[in-house]
Amino acid sequence: MATTEPAHPVKPALPAQPGPVGTMRYWAAAKAATGTAEEPYAARTLAEALDAARRRHAGSPEFARVLVRCSFLVDGAPVGTRDHASVQLAEGGTVEVLPPFAGG
Repeated sequence: MATTEPAHPVKPALPAQPGPVGTMRYWAAAKAATGTAEEPYAARTLAEALDAARRRHAGSPEFARVLVRCSFLVDGAPVGTRDHASVQLAEGGTVEVLPPFAGG
């Protein structure tokens, strides 16, 4: 039985590009809920980075509760009320996850 090659060979799919790599830092209750002070992210937007963090810490329901109350700094700039999907992350950047805490 002879084999024939397709007229147009199929190119293998390229792996999805995860996006820029940087550091996500957790403070106060977020640090307690994750059990770590920081971890890497590979994401294009803040929304993608936070979704990945939620999946990574799915075993900590407290993390999900804390995260909804947090504010965020991306490379030192406050995110404020901007849509997290519109906040672009940079290679080597830093996301600060800041829960509300007493004293300031």
